Amino acid sequence: MKSIYITILLFLAAGVISAQPKALFTPGDQTLFNDYLSYIEPYKKLPVDSLLEKTATFFLGKPYVAHTLEVTEEERVVVNLRAFDCTTFVETVIALTNTARQAKPSFGLFLDELQKIRYREGQVQGYASRLHYTSDWVAENERKGLVENISRLLGGVKEEKQIHFMSSHRDAYKQLKSDDQTLKEIISMENEINRRDGFYYLPKAAIAFNADRIPHMAMIAFTTSIKGLDVTHMGFSFRRDGRLSFIHASSAKNRVVIDEQSLNDYCAGQKSCSGIIVAVIKPG
Repeated sequence: MKSIYITILLFLAAGVISAQPKALFTPGDQTLFNDYLSYIEPYKKLPVDSLLEKTATFFLGKPYVAHTLEVTEEERVVVNLRAFDCTTFVETVIALTNTARQAKPSFGLFLDELQKIRYREGQVQGYASRLHYTSDWVAENERKGLVENISRLLGGVKEEKQIHFMSSHRDAYKQLKSDDQTLKEIISMENEINRRDGFYYLPKAAIAFNADRIPHMAMIAFTTSIKGLDVTHMGFSFRRDGRLSFIHASSAKNRVVIDEQSLNDYCAGQKSCSGIIVAVIKPG
């Protein structure tokens, strides 16, 4: 159980980080961005799911690293194209795909897209403005028109549990451990999430039956039975040779991979996995 909680804390801490006017990145990130633009140029006119696939597979083999966003005291838009956790992989792939679709893609546009995805209202206003909880991330980006949660359409059910994992584990977060004001902001954010009366997800037992209806390169978030928490992992559905798996930054494999297991088998093998949120990515 201790190892599960450590993984969860890393997942939430990585949820999202900082500000566009003071973005943090390295020359290596800019080089990788330019390499990506050259790579993606022949595919720019492809449908969104195909463009997402090309973007995601560009990063196959890149290392999994936790806490890549936790590198400054002040909230900053941290860019890291060299290594990923599961959340930053999803966000980066979507932001790059939306950038590549523009007439004149640029690193500045990419920073804008990343910030828009990562923060409530697309604004960096301290630690609590990150979209730490994935159900909140989905709801906020659905409101922005960037994704659509189709779990209900697939026969999903509503999860109405109370969300409070971060405030209940304040000592696990350096930003919350000794900052009562930030803790209050996190509690306010959790209360806002709970006022939505839950979110829709596809239960574990229904994944195999609905596998043929889950779109290629939809965002997949693995929901959990752990008290106070909504999701523990995320990636993209990946359909190949008639089999539905997923592509993700894997802490178990320490790199970005197309998983050997099917979506159904992966969730079935995780004791706390209760199902999946399925959200299609809409053209940016």
